[in-house]
Amino acid sequence: MSHIRSPQLPGPTPTPDDDKAPEDAAPPQRDAVAETEPTAGTRAETPADKAETPTDKAERAEAPEESAPTPKADREHSEATAEPKTDTTAPDTDTTAPAADASAPETATPDADPDADSDSDPGADPPLPGWRVRRPGRAWLAWAATGLALVLVLFALVVPNDITELDPGRFLRIPAEGILVAGLLLVLPAKARRVAVVVVGVVLGLLTIVKVLDMGSYWTLDRPFDLVLDWILLDDALSFMKDSLGGAAAQAATVGVIALALALPVLMTLAVVRLSRLMVRNRHTASRTLLVLGTAWITCSTLTLEISDVPVASHSAATLVENRIEAVSNGLKDGEAFRKQAAVDAFADVPPDQLLTGLRGKDVLITFIESYGRSAIDDPRMGEPLGETLAQKTQELKDAGYASQSGWLRSPITGAGSWLGHSTFLSGLWIKNQSRYNHLVASDRLTLTEAFRRTGAWRTVGIVPGTQKTWPEGKYFGLDHIYDSDQLGYQGPKFSWSTMPDQYTLKAFQELEHGKEDREPMMAEIILTSSHNPWAPIPSTIPEERIGDGSVYHSLQKAEGKNPTEVWKDPLAVRDEYRKSIQYSVTSLVDFVAKYGSEDTVLVFLGDHQPNKTVTGDNPSHDVPVSVVAKDPVVLEKISDWGWTDGLKPADATPTWRMDKFRDRFMTAFGPQQPGGTP
Repeated sequence: MSHIRSPQLPGPTPTPDDDKAPEDAAPPQRDAVAETEPTAGTRAETPADKAETPTDKAERAEAPEESAPTPKADREHSEATAEPKTDTTAPDTDTTAPAADASAPETATPDADPDADSDSDPGADPPLPGWRVRRPGRAWLAWAATGLALVLVLFALVVPNDITELDPGRFLRIPAEGILVAGLLLVLPAKARRVAVVVVGVVLGLLTIVKVLDMGSYWTLDRPFDLVLDWILLDDALSFMKDSLGGAAAQAATVGVIALALALPVLMTLAVVRLSRLMVRNRHTASRTLLVLGTAWITCSTLTLEISDVPVASHSAATLVENRIEAVSNGLKDGEAFRKQAAVDAFADVPPDQLLTGLRGKDVLITFIESYGRSAIDDPRMGEPLGETLAQKTQELKDAGYASQSGWLRSPITGAGSWLGHSTFLSGLWIKNQSRYNHLVASDRLTLTEAFRRTGAWRTVGIVPGTQKTWPEGKYFGLDHIYDSDQLGYQGPKFSWSTMPDQYTLKAFQELEHGKEDREPMMAEIILTSSHNPWAPIPSTIPEERIGDGSVYHSLQKAEGKNPTEVWKDPLAVRDEYRKSIQYSVTSLVDFVAKYGSEDTVLVFLGDHQPNKTVTGDNPSHDVPVSVVAKDPVVLEKISDWGWTDGLKPADATPTWRMDKFRDRFMTAFGPQQPGGTP
């Protein structure tokens, strides 16, 4: 409602003891001045009152309507302490508005939103509406939120994508990407900036997710996560967590990972929004800070300054994105390049009667021992007890009339992905990813197992206890019959990931195929799984007559088996259990050959890949041991030029071949011989 004030007439100035209290008087409207007769209770204007400044009028105009006039002394004190404000209108010396009484209750004042841009910025985002009263502790919360936002953004920019490279020094680097993006946000107009902060936040969230995926991939596979082909491995990762942590913990971890993946882009966006608003409100300070940081980055880059052997001037986030884009592009192109490589096969047109002539009449057992890597032999803590086992089993083979030679092969994978190692060994092609595997099994490339089948001189079988689902690719590998986990008759418990102990697998093979009377020569691909991670619990070697259908392992597992959740708390315990699992698998295989082998038995056994970094440590090789065992001395004579080591333990100086080279060397050594013994 309007309040009309009469012109003041000369008269006595009211004192603070007047009957009408200051808070009972209604404030006048700034522009509503009427020429009316004076009323009782008013006072005449003094010269000091008429000398009103623009600042006085601005303060009077902004005062709430509920404010009451104050005595002159209080008003002068208020004017002296008030923050000056600029009024663009001309001062009206004919009117005056009493200032608020200093003793009146404090009126709430508008508090600028800490996330809103300054009003002085013509391109600033509009402040959020509303009035807020300052409360104790609010400033502390604002600083904490800003600090958390800064930490999130820096984490996304400088954290490495390999968990083994985590080091406090890496978080002291200056990220070039952060400086450039911050500068861009400062110069963008408000509307464009609002779009940019969302884009930047989402990109930072996705970048962090990729780095987390890389950490897991480097830890298990010693390579970054393939954004095109590796999603199939997440199912294996879930199975590993169930085996090592338990079902409930694995489900909780899965839910946590999914929630984090969904929350990261949102959290990063909120962090960028908060930091951008802070910069715009403090534009000059932010500009000077970015100038200092940019100068420091250029200086550190020029002088190649480092902290913990890591450059202070960082551009790792941009490099990672560039590498990822290149990797995706190369992955899409790799399929065509691989098809061209697969089309070149020296043995594709060899007549069947000329394939593998040097092994006719032999039983050839090609056996993979899961995760049997070079670290099991070279690492002093594991190599000494395993070396004793290998020496003992070499002697037992000699006592049974067998000889053996061993070498090294370089697998295309490490940590996981056994089928890629198996297919590399059998196809003679470098199967380093799932795309290549898919192309391989859809092609007509001759595999080593198919070569045996194609001759018609062998029955080919596959013993694959780890296969628990339909495996249509088995036909591609040339196997006449495949025994999976359901067809091997096991009635005992699983040992972590392994569906059955290796000793039972070999016993079932003997009963189902190898021990049949009057059978034809056979080629068997056998995949032993007891040494699959998480290497706990491990079955113990028992007398064969106790094995039966495997039910005996229920009581044995409860009595002797270790809980993987306890084992995986200590890396040293993990290494010990891994080494024991390799000893168990090698012992089971050699004992089987020594007992059931014959003059015509030829055993080729090898590891498919190295174990993960918990066992191998950082920067492991991809090498695995391979051995050939036979009673017939002619078999080993055919590979005498390979330079391998006698016995089951290859020497350090033994030549190392890529695993994809084995097929051609093996088929050449045991193929048709030219006069003079040359293949």
